[in-house]
This record gives sequence, structure tokens and C-alpha cells, in this order.
Amino acid sequence: MIDLHCHLLPGVDDGSKSMDISLKLANDAVRDGIDYALLTPHHMNGVYLINNKAVIQQTQEFQVELDRHKISLKVFPGQEVRINGDLLTALDQDDILFADEGGRYLMLEFPDDDVPSYTSTMIYELMQRGIIPIIVHPERNAKIMKQPDILYDLLNKGCLSQITAGSYVGIFGHKVQKFSKQLIQTGQAYVFASDAHDLPNRSYEMSNAFEKLENQFGIEYVSQFNENAKRIINGDNIILNNFSKVRMHWFKLF
Repeated sequence: MIDLHCHLLPGVDDGSKSMDISLKLANDAVRDGIDYALLTPHHMNGVYLINNKAVIQQTQEFQVELDRHKISLKVFPGQEVRINGDLLTALDQDDILFADEGGRYLMLEFPDDDVPSYTSTMIYELMQRGIIPIIVHPERNAKIMKQPDILYDLLNKGCLSQITAGSYVGIFGHKVQKFSKQLIQTGQAYVFASDAHDLPNRSYEMSNAFEKLENQFGIEYVSQFNENAKRIINGDNIILNNFSKVRMHWFKLF
């Protein structure tokens, strides 16, 4: 199992605060069935700004500690990049880490309650550079929840989406759980990730999410989500979905 989004690096953002906590989280990941993890500290979100070379070095140091403690988790350097007006400049300055070494897939975050007005223009510019944005946890974005066509339009432009495992199993409440299911049901979800932090209710729920996915949608979905995660981290073409719009009247059920 591959986790494309987690906050295990110690002392760099709102995730782990120390190496001891990072090792505990890594143990939790392994117990949940995760073999590989892309470490994605927040970057350029107005609070955290961590240089890509520092992420690479600290990931290497963390791997040494994992091996020393005989924790069977293989980690890779990455970033959860907030969409912002300086993103293209940061790309030009080679200050952005991708989900893959080839620089094809970018883990892109929106503010919790908004999708900036310049998003379509930014997505176009990224696509022109051969970069495929993966919209992280759209099911928890307040504006997308109110206007789900925003995500549909972004997927039509070539973006992908990553659902937080905890969202799908109900950690963030019924409304987010329901919306997560709707995104999967309409083909608007491509992968699960943990988004694990050292915070209450932000632990690993990947195995629970995949068990629920199999029960609700079948083993084919489980295989596809796992295969997509593998292809993303390898920089390969993913399995594209035929997706449809979320019907607005579904929201009245909340």
C-alpha cells in the first residue's frame, strides 16, 4: 500500500513535532498496511515554507532512523503545495517537489474554504508545463462542497483528485463522509491517502477505507485506487475515470 500524502517529517509543519512522534506515526502506518509513504509537508501556504532540498535531506535522515528502528516503511520526499500567485516562480526556481521524480504529478492544496478565482488560469499554466495537479482532499473544501461542479470542471481540465481515507470512513463528520462517497460514486476520486498528522482523529484509516470501498463499490475499485497510487509515484499514466457530476439535490439529504 502506498500513502501519497502524510505529515511525518518531524518539526517542519503541523504534523509530527519530534522524531519520536514521527517514528510512532511510522509504526502506525506499517500496522495499517502501508509499505511506502510520500512525505508531504505543507509548502507556501502562508504559514509554512520549507525548501525542497531541506525536505530531501530530512527525508533521507528519517529513513536512516526508520531503518535503525527496524520500521519497514520506505519514505520519499514530497510537498503539499498550496495554490498561490508565486507557484510558477517557485517552479522556475526548482523549489517544488512532486509526487514522482519526473516532475509530472503535483500534490496541490486549496484553502480550506475557498478555491481562488485564478485557479483555472493556474491549472492551464501548470498543464502547459506538463504538470498534472492532484487536488488534495477536495471533499473537505467548503466551497467545493457547496459548488461541486468546481471539482468536476477541474477534472475535465485534466486534474486528478485525492480523497482522505479518514473522510470516507467518517472521521470528519457525516457531511464530509457523504460527499466523499458521492465523489467516488461519480468517478471523481482517483486515490486514497492518509493525510496523517500528530493531531486528534488524524491517524491512519487506509485499511478501513479500502475495506469500506470494497464493500460499497467492489474489489475493482480497490485495485484501481492502489494501482493509481503506484503509477503516480512512478510518474506513469494513471487509469482515468469516466466521471459525472454530483447531483445537487443529494446535498439536501445532509
